[in-house]
Amino acid sequence: MQDPIRTTDGPERQLLEYLLDHVRAELIDTVRGLSEAEARHRRVPSMTTSIGLVKHAAFAERNWFQRVLAGLPDSECDGAMVGEDSFVVGDDETVADVIAEFERASDRARTIAAGIDLDATRQHPVVGTVSLRWIYLLMIQEFARHAGHGDILREQTDATSRA
Repeated sequence: MQDPIRTTDGPERQLLEYLLDHVRAELIDTVRGLSEAEARHRRVPSMTTSIGLVKHAAFAERNWFQRVLAGLPDSECDGAMVGEDSFVVGDDETVADVIAEFERASDRARTIAAGIDLDATRQHPVVGTVSLRWIYLLMIQEFARHAGHGDILREQTDATSRA
């Protein structure tokens, strides 16, 4: 995923879509170029890893756009829909696989959201009534936070490899 062309003014939807695509690209950039071992290395006490952040983001895309916004049953979502395991990356999955999974989920999210008004609402079983606008803002917040986590993990990885 390439960082989209910077958009700083225009209609609200265009700005939201730009910012979401921007933080998606930022998150991917935190793992691009890492070795498989580097991407899986735990550098914090939690189970968080660089590759796990991207894996979780793919789940978040499926959950909010496929499950909530499109109303698809889990069986029609294009990946695992178990939230508590969303950071877990299988031994057979590579960095490239997880990036591709996230990009596929992002592409499908764009397609689903394209025909839906920002004010359209859906019901979430825990959160309650949410609009597409709110989902966009939530995803921007979540992916920006995880990109920040990924930046820190990447900085630690790069410092270790230079030492």
